Parts: sequence; structure tokens; C-alpha cells
Amino acid sequence: MPANVWKGSISFGLVNIPVSLQNAVREDHIAFRLLEKKTLCQVKYERVCKKNNKTVPWNDIVKGYEYAKDKFVVLTDEDFDKAALATSKAFEIEDFVPAAQVDSRYYSKPYYAIPDEGAESVYTLLHDAIQETETVGIGRITIRGKQHLAAVRPIGDVIEINLMRFADEVVDVGEFAIPKGEKPKPQAMKMARKLIESLSSDFDPQKYKDQYRENLQEIIDARMKGRKIRLVEANEPQPTEVVDLLERLQQSLGRAGKPAKVARKKRSASPRKRA
Repeated sequence: MPANVWKGSISFGLVNIPVSLQNAVREDHIAFRLLEKKTLCQVKYERVCKKNNKTVPWNDIVKGYEYAKDKFVVLTDEDFDKAALATSKAFEIEDFVPAAQVDSRYYSKPYYAIPDEGAESVYTLLHDAIQETETVGIGRITIRGKQHLAAVRPIGDVIEINLMRFADEVVDVGEFAIPKGEKPKPQAMKMARKLIESLSSDFDPQKYKDQYRENLQEIIDARMKGRKIRLVEANEPQPTEVVDLLERLQQSLGRAGKPAKVARKKRSASPRKRA
């Protein structure tokens, strides 16, 4: 089993549930290294002092807050531990709020909360109670020296703790001047609803693949084997003019349900098997 991200307890009222957090998502990106163009030599990042241009060892590096130009207050690991003391080992649910009221912009990073041995019954009680009341538990948790707002939600049979953004981290949409168009005509709205209905289905995350990553892998494989590959270039979409709207909707309804075009041209060689 992977190492715990955090180990402590979830509490609501006087009820404590010892849990450990495990990552609920994994990144799947193609990694690249920075190289010198001519020699393909790897380029290293170094911690260099601005004053003498010398490399600084990790042991000699501290964290400082710049309160004025080139004026710093240094904080130690003990300072960060003291600041996080109240929530370092316990995640207290401060409020239960209606799940529908929580804007998706606030959710940031999900973790699975795994109950310790002997805590399964209380864990299930909290899970089922949140599910039946259609609420989300909100509180603050400290992970790796940083405090986060967090939400407790049921996902399947497990409790998810999703780190959240604080209110001042979410940009108010009111800061943007959003131009308002004219009210849609009944005929256009009727066709738009019909188009949405024709494209509606149950959510299946396995259906959607990272085409950019797949195309990058194809290019990498081709370069390794010394052959060329032709990928279909993307066309720049043109904005739909109001005068063309009904016609575009009608054409879209005619295409609905037809299989999507393949993103790249088929190759005669068999595709690379993936692990």
C-alpha cells in the first residue's frame, strides 16, 4: 500500500474516526528533460546565491518572508509546526452544508480517507449520514505544514476528503465584463434543447481519452524508430454568427449520433501495445 499522505482523525461533535489519507487521483503525463540543443546534455537546476553566484547546499537554505525590499523574516520548521498545531492531527468538521450549495470551483484535490482497524462502524455511520442528508462536511486540515479548507463527501463506499480553495482564492466572476446577448428565440431554444437531448448519455469517464498524450506518444515512438508520422492538424473553429445560428443547429441535429471522426490517420504498421 502507498505511503500515507496524512494520518489523524475525522471528528464531528465528540465522535472521532481515526483514518489515513491516500491519493484518489494519479497524474499520467509524459515526462521531459531539459537538454542543451547541440549536445543533448541534461540541464541541471542549481540553487545559486544571487550575491556570489555560488551553489547553496540544502542544509544552508531557510525560508524567509520578504516584508520590504531585501528585508526578510526567517521562519524555522518549528514555527510552521506551531502554526499548524491545532489541525495537524485532527480534522474537525465545523459545519455540514447542503452539497448543492458548494461551487465546484472550490474543490481542488481529492483523497480517500481509509479507516483504521476498529473504526469501520463509526466510519460507515458518518458516510451514510452524510449521504442520506445530502450534505458536505466542511473543516480545516493541515497537510505537510499547510492548512487547507476541506470537504468530507461520500464517494461510493468510501469517504473522500477533498482539499478546497479558500474564498479569497476563487476569482469573482463579477470582475469580468461579460457581454449579454439578445434573448434566444423560441425556435433556436427548442432546437438547442433537442440537440442536447440527442447528445445526452450517462457519464462514462473511460470514454474520454487524452488525445494530446496519445499523439505525443505516437510522435515519440516514430522518432525512436526513425520513421515519419502524419497527424491531422486541428482546424481553427470559427464563431457562429447569429444569422447562421438556426442553420448550424439544424446541421448539428443531422450529425448527432454519428460516430466521431478519428483524430489521426491510420497507419499501416500495427499500433504499439501498451502495458
